[in-house]
Amino acid sequence: MIDNKNGDIRQFLFEEPGERTKRTIRIATAVSLVLLAAVLGAVIWQFYRTGQLDAKYWRIFIRWTTWRFLARGLAGTLEAAAMAGVMAFAAGFCLMYGRISRFRWLRALCTALIEFTRGVPTLLFIYFFFLVAPQLGIKLAAFWKISIPVAISACGVVAEVLRSGVNAVPRGQREAAMAIGMRDSHAFFKVIFPQAFRYVVPALISELVIVVKDTTFAYVVNFPDLMQNARVLISNYDALLSTYLVVAVIYILINYLLNKASDAAARRMRNTGTAAAPEMQTGAGEGAGV
Repeated sequence: MIDNKNGDIRQFLFEEPGERTKRTIRIATAVSLVLLAAVLGAVIWQFYRTGQLDAKYWRIFIRWTTWRFLARGLAGTLEAAAMAGVMAFAAGFCLMYGRISRFRWLRALCTALIEFTRGVPTLLFIYFFFLVAPQLGIKLAAFWKISIPVAISACGVVAEVLRSGVNAVPRGQREAAMAIGMRDSHAFFKVIFPQAFRYVVPALISELVIVVKDTTFAYVVNFPDLMQNARVLISNYDALLSTYLVVAVIYILINYLLNKASDAAARRMRNTGTAAAPEMQTGAGEGAGV
């Protein structure tokens, strides 16, 4: 049996490179770094030639009003992402539950919806709610024109993530619940899904990164998110490079924190599972002795 606790499985997946291969890797790495430095230097030189590195384009970020304006946009981004995440989880759960249903027509319908939402670009959903929906008499605020399309685009992935968690729960859990008199739906909601949810929490947190990125399309519907407010700063101060660089750093920090939260949740799930294993074995031994 392979012990994956300390990552020993990697030796079975990857062969240890020889000295010649290691030398080739070092040379390729050095050449890549030199080329990257050259490209970066050329880009900086081009920005310098065009005047984008002038102090006047960076001086706006020492003003409190600039950061307050960006903070309002960041609040809009987080608000839209949070609402889209909640709606995506609710819709994804319904699609997942329908896909594992015993009714064939419901499984087919939910499978089609999942594949449709996963295959259509987010921007196309946004254009539908921005251009087509008003012609059908559906008038929504800009907040809903961005949060609903992003949620629709993400719900299919969420459904598949939840379904993978349900499939990861041992079959014996359902059989044990049915043996003590639970109905099928009670067994799912009280026994199976709570365990499945714990399995997929890291993946759900990672999906929030995609949701946050998709909210950058809010400029299409004129919703005042971080990117939209950045565009306003660029139009007012012509500070293209400095504004986009600051906004990029903010997005990187948000996604970095979400990824760290996902890693922390994954470690906690592994530690919890490892600690519970001896208890399960003890319980099994006691049951066998009765």
